[in-house]
Amino acid sequence: MSVKNHPEMDTVLKAIQRANEKYKLDTTQLFQNLSEIEESLRYEQSLLYALNQISMADPNWTFLAANLYLNELYQKAAKNRGYLQEDRYGDFYTLLTYLTNIGIYSKDLLNDYTKDEIDSLGAEIDPDKDYLFNYIGLFLLADRYLAGDYAGNVYELPQERFMIIAMTLMKNEPKTKRLEYIKEAYWALSNLYMTVATPTLSNAGKSFGQLSSCFIDTVDDSLDGIYLNNWDIARLSKDGGGIGIYLGKVRALGSDIKKFKGNSSGVVPWIRLINDTAVSVDQLGQRQGAIAVYLDVFHKDMMNGFLDLKTNNGDERRKAHDIFTGVSIPDLFMMKLEEADENGRSVGEWHTFCPHQVKQIMGWKDDSGTLLGLEDFYDEEDKKFFSEKYEEAVRNPLLPRKTYRAMDIMARIMISQLETGTPYMFYRDEVNRQNPNKHVRGIGRTSIYCSNLCTEIAQNMSATTIVKEYRDEDGNIVIVRKPGEFVVCNLSSINLAKSKHVLERLIPIQVRMLDNVIDLNTISVGQAEVTNKKYRAVGLGTFGWHHLLALEGIYWESDEAVSIADQLYEDIAYYTIRSSMELAKEKGHYSKFVDSEWQTGRYFERKGYTSERWNQLRVAVSKFGVRNGWMMAIAPNSSTAKIGGSTDGIDPLYAVEYAEEKKNFKFKVTAPDLDHHTYTYYRRTRHELNQNWSIRQNAARQRHIDQSISFNLYVRHDIKAKDLLNLHMEAWKQGLKTTYYVRSTSQSEIEECEACHS
Repeated sequence: MSVKNHPEMDTVLKAIQRANEKYKLDTTQLFQNLSEIEESLRYEQSLLYALNQISMADPNWTFLAANLYLNELYQKAAKNRGYLQEDRYGDFYTLLTYLTNIGIYSKDLLNDYTKDEIDSLGAEIDPDKDYLFNYIGLFLLADRYLAGDYAGNVYELPQERFMIIAMTLMKNEPKTKRLEYIKEAYWALSNLYMTVATPTLSNAGKSFGQLSSCFIDTVDDSLDGIYLNNWDIARLSKDGGGIGIYLGKVRALGSDIKKFKGNSSGVVPWIRLINDTAVSVDQLGQRQGAIAVYLDVFHKDMMNGFLDLKTNNGDERRKAHDIFTGVSIPDLFMMKLEEADENGRSVGEWHTFCPHQVKQIMGWKDDSGTLLGLEDFYDEEDKKFFSEKYEEAVRNPLLPRKTYRAMDIMARIMISQLETGTPYMFYRDEVNRQNPNKHVRGIGRTSIYCSNLCTEIAQNMSATTIVKEYRDEDGNIVIVRKPGEFVVCNLSSINLAKSKHVLERLIPIQVRMLDNVIDLNTISVGQAEVTNKKYRAVGLGTFGWHHLLALEGIYWESDEAVSIADQLYEDIAYYTIRSSMELAKEKGHYSKFVDSEWQTGRYFERKGYTSERWNQLRVAVSKFGVRNGWMMAIAPNSSTAKIGGSTDGIDPLYAVEYAEEKKNFKFKVTAPDLDHHTYTYYRRTRHELNQNWSIRQNAARQRHIDQSISFNLYVRHDIKAKDLLNLHMEAWKQGLKTTYYVRSTSQSEIEECEACHS
């Protein structure tokens, strides 16, 4: 049935025609509707009709909805920018000039690039790449990330956002190669072969915000350290960063302060203070701050409030519902869980101590005379540094402690996980054993105390301290701080389902983009910027794992899935390390490369990399270095995975079909590339899958990742305690460094920090 072709209807008709040609949708009823409603309502009604048609039986209606929405964006941008809508995209230089003049874009782009260069790059923009988006991906990109004016009017379009990101990240490259690198970065982004992390996606090219995702701080056991940490995290949270905080050095409840006995209030009141900071200092007005606090399982406050911080039972004055928690766990604790009597009852004892009292009474010192605590040691494979110090502390009759059955502590951990999803698990010995930069502190000395908000980052850490405070010649009070190692996460991720065939081309430009973030970023906390440039750490990750398995015809619960994880992530590791080596040849290696496991080759030995390609790379790395001290980390990738049209991170699918609610309407979302073939491999979803297969996959993957992985466990709400315990034991035995949420069927979907989505 024909529809009278008013000019205002062109956008709707073109979108329908395009979708019909590609997806062969039956739009007879839609045309019938268009002929019967007012012209002014036709776009909105067509979009709602298309969204309502999305189903497992006909998933491709999402692309018609995307085309309709896309043409609406074109219409608004053309009107606001003053060009013809049929051109789809307007003049790129004019866009840069206008948004720079009103203060949305940074002046750097117009200062760093000539008009001829900008015109040349504008000609590279390919509007047809917009048709790769499904509806939810395009909606999220437009709603959250495209630049507009201060009134929220549409100006920037999707391909322009990608080009702006590429120009921003490559602006300091040599001018002889800069345009080539920009075009390559645009190729990677516009084809949805990769995504950059949310802060980069949102803030690149703009006059505000920073580009890094997450940060991790170590809190010194002093009033100055505690309050300065709060100040630092407030500034980072304001700029959109997710925060991880290690509190294991802070003295426990009932410890002494300046020799006055029993005066310490422990970590819980300080965590409540952090909780208030997270709520009151929001992220660019969009969402409250996202902060995770970690404590060692041998800290005396573990069972004295920490594990109850987020639960709904107990004294509300000792609660912190808006933060997330993580537990740092040594191998020895997991071994204690396995100790049993002749009846099979767990009998392993576990002692908890105040870190301040340990230092005062035990008196371990390093070469510089610094007092060390239990938290400052870890177990190597051949030398149990932590275990020896722990047993020494247990034997000391003067050292106060609280003693529990190890299983009672683990039971409290699991109860909290089933109710709240947390605490996260951080296996400290494995993390430190696998650290390629342990030489900075020395074998057996802890370099990494905890992970970040999303559990995928593992980098060297140390506390910032005040050296002195004095009045200068102008009468100003000056506080001098010795910067600690304040961890920074710089993230981006490969879209596995789309880019398996282009990894060798993709990863070099991706690593270059990540490395450039380090030099371009403006971080409000000075010690974070120092650490960022000291180690030049990046986190190249992935998403779309379940999507890839479905396309390849591989069942999640299979040895084949484990095998392909091993093979694929070895390839990713190889190309990533090689790319960082090539950058080091060009720009120089990171400052702490000498004596690292990258230089000595120990990293490659531990991984069992003995093939010819690896042997050649090992020699090249030893000779030229690597640009980045850490290179790989797999973030949750929820929002950006949707933009990329794929599945979250390394997670199994949430549901083959589910409802998504956005503003004034609700619509269905189906699994990507869903058809009669892929459905077979999608139909068993998160809580239906045997989690032991997920652990096995992740163990194969973790072998090749130098940092860690955001890895969730999906369980039924009525899971037996022994079964959840067995999952944790298996994760530890398989060499996982961290586990993220325990997601029970009784929990609502847990909101995650979007800073770590990449």
